[in-house]
Amino acid sequence: MPSAKEQIAKILQDQPDDSSYDEILRELAFARMVERGLTDSDAGRTLSHEEMGRRIKTWQS
Repeated sequence: MPSAKEQIAKILQDQPDDSSYDEILRELAFARMVERGLTDSDAGRTLSHEEMGRRIKTWQS
């Protein structure tokens, strides 16, 4: 698995030359969120669709 520095460098290289600072930060944050989600999924830290639906309903009350 590539190091964090290598992953960041790849994301930066893939961005258009006219990308703003905010656009780059959003891409880095998105990549990190995806990585965390995949790690959680691999570790079995997930919820079913039905359970998430129940939890969301409690927020709306």
